[in-house]
Amino acid sequence: MKKSKKNNKKKKLVLFFTIFVISMALFLLSFMRLEGDYFWHIKAGEYMVNHGVLKKDVFSWYLHGKYWMSHEWLFEIILYCFKVLFHSYHLLVYGFVCITSLLLILFFANKENYLKNTIIGMLWVIFAVILATFMQGRPHLISYNLLALTIWFLYDNYKNPDSKLIYFLPLVSIVWANVHGGSSNLSYLFCFMFLIVGLFNINFTKLEMKRISKKQALKYLIIALACMLCININIHGFKMFVYPYQNMLDKTMLNSIMEWQPTDLSNPAHYLYLLLVAVILFIMISNKKKKINLIDLSLFAVALVLGLKSVRFWGYIYIIMSFVIFNYIEDEELLNKPKRDLIVMSIILLSMACLNYKFLNHKLQRIHLNDEVIEIIKKEQPKRLFNMYDYGGELIYHDIPVFIDSRADLYSKYNYSDYLNISNLTKNFSALMDKYDFDYYLVDNKFAINGYLASDFDYTVIYNDENVSLYKKNS
Repeated sequence: MKKSKKNNKKKKLVLFFTIFVISMALFLLSFMRLEGDYFWHIKAGEYMVNHGVLKKDVFSWYLHGKYWMSHEWLFEIILYCFKVLFHSYHLLVYGFVCITSLLLILFFANKENYLKNTIIGMLWVIFAVILATFMQGRPHLISYNLLALTIWFLYDNYKNPDSKLIYFLPLVSIVWANVHGGSSNLSYLFCFMFLIVGLFNINFTKLEMKRISKKQALKYLIIALACMLCININIHGFKMFVYPYQNMLDKTMLNSIMEWQPTDLSNPAHYLYLLLVAVILFIMISNKKKKINLIDLSLFAVALVLGLKSVRFWGYIYIIMSFVIFNYIEDEELLNKPKRDLIVMSIILLSMACLNYKFLNHKLQRIHLNDEVIEIIKKEQPKRLFNMYDYGGELIYHDIPVFIDSRADLYSKYNYSDYLNISNLTKNFSALMDKYDFDYYLVDNKFAINGYLASDFDYTVIYNDENVSLYKKNS
């Protein structure tokens, strides 16, 4: 009878926790925003549904027909299908599906850990707000799910030599290589990390590691090699395998794109990430009864380095450490205070409902260009338009050929450096302007190029607002 009663209470807690997770996902939608990448993603998806998978550029007047590593092609088709099905709500539906599935994966993969101290479990779910930094219509939200599955499968094999979940990892690699190929190498890299760290046998002061069995090591090795092979199952073949490493070597691109910028200790907007890091580190160190496992420390170190290296990886530390952090939290007897837990969860759920009111009034707008300037450009029909990097996606969305857009990996070996020099009036910018012979310039008023064009009698401004100016070159 007691066991049945306890099971019923546990089911109630699981239900409450599931509702809480879904409520958190709904709250995170209030951070969903439109970025320049979304526009060319959705346009690429539309093109591929109607004409087949893209391997060459069709959106730039300068690079038209050049080979394009469309490493996110499957995501773009998925996003466009969401638009067909859900119309103006498609981006919110996409974000809700991705974040809900991610949080549910993290919860059900660690259910007993979340429930052994439900207050801490709920606080950890609230820390998912770190994911708000990348709530966009981009493939990163799917990658979050694939990363969660990867760490889950690998960690399960570490804890259980008879684990079968790890055998699904090659399938994850195939999906990853086609949805977001730029991050697909993480599947086998983490696999090798578990293998290498697992070979150590350590028991030293606060650090410990018990060597994994030969069976576990062999599975890690075989699955890692299988993942490496499976990544090549995509429309670009082996090129996809080396693509992430080529990107990481492009210093011009890494130094100029905001999402690739490192975490800045002097930037208050970065404090949430630093707070999460501090909380994780404190929990791991402060547990006097338990030593720090080397595999846990290695996962933390990798996630920390990625996050410090680039703000785009902030969410990784939350996802990865969801499988680690509860190992260092003092256990309560499972469900020993169910009434208290249900009351606290009810209060937090009510609070979340109030916060979600913001979502109901959320306007999904963050567009740089207004309809007026778009219509003027369409009417003028420029043949060699110079446009700012951030404007490219919206121009593509409106079927206007661009000089550049946020597919920086496409432009980096052709005209990306020239674009930066022209925009900032550096390194023979005048000669570069002559080289491309632009007939129109669509520029951000904050950039140096705007002041130059405004003071040059060879150019006439035909549109201007507080953010954007459109210039025409005089005949």
